[in-house]
Amino acid sequence: MQQSFVLELGKEDRVIRGEVTIPAGSGYFPAIFVCHGFKGFKDWGFFPVLAERLAEAGFAVITFNFSMNGVGEDLQHFTELDKFARLTFSREQEDLSFLLGQLQRKALPFAERIDPNRLGIMGHSRGGGNSLIFALDHAEIRSVAIWNSIYRTDFFSEEIIREIREKGAAYIENARTGQQMPIHREVLDDIEANKERYNILTRLREFHRPLLIMQGDQDLPGFPEGAQQMADAAPQATLHVIPGANHTMGAVHPFTGMTPFLEEAIRKTAGFFNKTL
Repeated sequence: MQQSFVLELGKEDRVIRGEVTIPAGSGYFPAIFVCHGFKGFKDWGFFPVLAERLAEAGFAVITFNFSMNGVGEDLQHFTELDKFARLTFSREQEDLSFLLGQLQRKALPFAERIDPNRLGIMGHSRGGGNSLIFALDHAEIRSVAIWNSIYRTDFFSEEIIREIREKGAAYIENARTGQQMPIHREVLDDIEANKERYNILTRLREFHRPLLIMQGDQDLPGFPEGAQQMADAAPQATLHVIPGANHTMGAVHPFTGMTPFLEEAIRKTAGFFNKTL
């Protein structure tokens, strides 16, 4: 079963749109927040089937669009590039805190079926970094799974960073849509202002909750190495490498069907949360 929600944060015209998906039948379920990545959204590629499969495994699954990710009422297209330009990690963390508060106040769909004391979080790519930062800051999160995750928040290329510093903004192309997507200086300023909070590798040394690191060995350059560094840093980390898997586990958008890599990633993730939640 699935029900949508629309939440207004009350500032900067920010809106979080999402769904809660729960198993069929009766029960009281642990919940998993699912974070999309950079240039991603809740309905991209594998996210809907991921939510469906995790719900079948016994979880309430909260999928959503970050309020500044550039996708508005038209849930399939980037129509709010002015917001995307100002997509800081701080704003994403605010979104997650807001969602957690709504869950705790029983203001999300199916709230009466969700156990607020058994919460997990997972994310893909930049969403993995956001999941880690949020869990590091919130003891309510009992376990974390990350797929092909960033391990540092300053993941932009040197050329992009230099252009932003010199011109106040830079543009990166969305290879799928051809859109030139802006990034404003405040994105870098936010990273600089939160160096210690966003230092994932250093902070993971003190993270003593279960962490699953799902990593494709054909991912983008630097990601497999980053996964190993995170696994080495976190005391309770498990690194699972999927041979042949690329950054999106072989999935594309629009979604064309399951891949062996995606099947494995979902199966391992569901098993991990079953053990830790």
